[in-house]
Formats: sequence, structure tokens, C-alpha cells
Amino acid sequence: MEDKDIVDLYWERDEKAISETAEKYDRYCYSIAYNILSDTEDAEESVNDTYLNAWNSMPPHRPAVLSTFIGKITRFISLKKWRDKRTQKRGGGNIDFAYEELSECIPAKSTVEVELENKEIAKLIDSFLEMLPVCEQSVFVCRYWYFDSISAISNQFGFSENKVKSMLHRTRKKLRSKLLEEGVVIEN
Repeated sequence: MEDKDIVDLYWERDEKAISETAEKYDRYCYSIAYNILSDTEDAEESVNDTYLNAWNSMPPHRPAVLSTFIGKITRFISLKKWRDKRTQKRGGGNIDFAYEELSECIPAKSTVEVELENKEIAKLIDSFLEMLPVCEQSVFVCRYWYFDSISAISNQFGFSENKVKSMLHRTRKKLRSKLLEEGVVIEN
């Protein structure tokens, strides 16, 4: 079934929308959730929560790209679950390493203006990514949006793990320079 038709089912409040979404995007959502949570049960729970959240969000939202909409919901729910588990001193996985790798680029949260700064940083990162070659862009997104492991990225692109690490390091270095230039990050 086409995405437009699935969205129409949500708007008609037809419960078939959820089963159609699950049929088409279950593996995609599970992959996002598992990369963040590193736990099968929690990932499955996040995916189920994604469908409920999509049901409650449409209407009023009518997403232009259903996969992106569903992916964002899954990512948000999974990150919240990861934070909750981390607060309880449980959890782990690729997200710790991905955040640690980006920590030199993104300033720490310490002011009231954090939300506005985050939106500005997101715009800067988007424009930075648009300037990258497609391959570098894809590797960066796989690591820092989907939280794929280095080995998974290596397998997906047919690169050695060292090449992936090196590519990510160079891209983070370029991003840091861009953010320094824009005054978002202050040189230590």
C-alpha cells in the first residue's frame, strides 16, 4: 500500500492504518529502536508505542513522508526510553559512544536559551550535511541519527571499520570547524 493511502486511513480513523504501517515499516522502526536501546523487548515496545503515537498524531498532522514521520516518532520514543533507563543506571549501547563522539562539536546544555540554540544548531548541521558528498552524509546520518554501530555501517557501505571511523572523525572535525566559525562552539 502506498504511504498516501496509509495516511488517508489514519485520517479516516481506520484501524487498518496501524497494521499497514506495521507491515511496511516494522523492520525500519525496530532497527532504529534497537540501535538506540540495544534491547529486543524495549525496542519492540518502542515500535508499538510508535504506532499508537502515529494514531494519536494523525489527524491533525498529515505527514508528507510517512517513513520520516514514523522514524522520528520511533527515535523520539526510543531516546526517551533510553534516558529513563540511563537514569535508573541501566542501559548502554551505541548511543553512548555516538553522543561521546559528537560531544566535542555540540555545546553542553547550560543556559535557558537551550531550545533556541538547539534549533539554530540543527539548521547549521543540516546546511553542513548538504555540503558533504552523499557517501559522507549517509555515513554520518547512519551513525548519529540512526545510531548504527561502526561495524553495521562498515557492512552496509563495504568499508573497513577503520575507514568508517576515519571518515566520521574527519566529518566531525569539519563540523566542529563549521560550528566554531558560526560561534556555536567555543575553542577550549
